[in-house]
Amino acid sequence: MAILRCTPEFLPHEVVVAEELLDAYLSDPESGYHILVAETGSKVSGYICYGETPLTVGTWDIYWIAVDRSLQGQGIGAALMKATEDKIKELHGRLVVIETSSKADYNKTRRFHAAQGYAEIAIIPDFYEIGDGKVIMVKRIN
Repeated sequence: MAILRCTPEFLPHEVVVAEELLDAYLSDPESGYHILVAETGSKVSGYICYGETPLTVGTWDIYWIAVDRSLQGQGIGAALMKATEDKIKELHGRLVVIETSSKADYNKTRRFHAAQGYAEIAIIPDFYEIGDGKVIMVKRIN
């Protein structure tokens, strides 16, 4: 949670939702949410939360990915994405979807996802609020 709270792109009400997903996973590992954690030494350096998209066959969503700001750029996020995609493949996943913000604050995030092979396929203008659209990015993994 400290990583999320120290990530300026995440607003306080968004951090609350991320915590709810973590709590759902921790209280019921069969909740449909999956969590992978990266550690550097004995310290949590990042995490990713993902799950199968309801009412689909082989489509998965990445809900959250966060890396300690002091450790960004060292490959932790890329390793989390790769490990997640490998787990999804094991579960016969074929398509991974990421939804993110169109705000300028998220340019670095969108570039990161593009560098991992995700293609921007749609933007819904003013989705989250006026001036903040939803960017949908996808990657076929099988």
